[in-house]
Amino acid sequence: MIGLYRAFKNSDRFKLNHSLNLLLALPFIILLSTSPLQAQQPSTEDLQKEIRALGQSVKDMQKDLQEIKALLLSRAPAGPPQNVVLDLSNSPAQGAATAKLTLVEFSDYQCPFCGRHVRETAGQIEKEYITTGKLRHVFLNLPLEMHRFAFKAAEAANCAGEQGRYWEMHDRLFENQTKLDPLTPHAEAVGLDVAKFEECLNSGREAAAIRRDMAAAQQAGVSGTPTFFLAYTDPKSSKIKTVRRLTGALPFTTLKAEIDKLIAEAPVAPTVRVEQK
Repeated sequence: MIGLYRAFKNSDRFKLNHSLNLLLALPFIILLSTSPLQAQQPSTEDLQKEIRALGQSVKDMQKDLQEIKALLLSRAPAGPPQNVVLDLSNSPAQGAATAKLTLVEFSDYQCPFCGRHVRETAGQIEKEYITTGKLRHVFLNLPLEMHRFAFKAAEAANCAGEQGRYWEMHDRLFENQTKLDPLTPHAEAVGLDVAKFEECLNSGREAAAIRRDMAAAQQAGVSGTPTFFLAYTDPKSSKIKTVRRLTGALPFTTLKAEIDKLIAEAPVAPTVRVEQK
């Protein structure tokens, strides 16, 4: 409670103390009001006055508590922003650029929940929606501070992307989440030119791209992984306006329900009429 008192102004602190004191004193007031005293018996009129005063005190206490409740609600943190705009320029993507829907994934190579999503759900999404042209999947990095190898792993995936093997490295790293240091064996396993890979990784040139993803996550109010956004694809722009936010390693059925609903509700492109001459 001490932390709560410090959050209030002087008047708020007084109201809270007053209300709590009344709550603590209430049983004793009732006991004294209903128990006869040995020295002097109160009259009926005195008892009625005490009851009326007690009733008024309860009303005052209820009013104070309502004011405190309203104050607490007004100071509650705002929820994450809705319908955020994300710029997906140069971000690794799977699926047709003309797909009706885009799924944006903020993830961390060392996050166990992200690993569960890749193992249990991602393959089903790819089979049913990405390979059929219904969905475009974009991967953005959000390496959490608690995961010491996640940032460098994200760089490694981007370095593999320079050699055209981003998704092979992506899958390999998630399959080996407890073996992210060193990274060279993974480069060898996916068939990279190891010298070029190590040069890229040691140069740190992909770090800026990872930080851009992290900045986008912060702007979108994302603080945990995995977090997903769904948006209608605009083939003419690298930017999307999200329409749905989903968090956690959700089962395929949950994601499927959201994807199917948005695809069914997708706006129909206007028909272009060609005049015959």
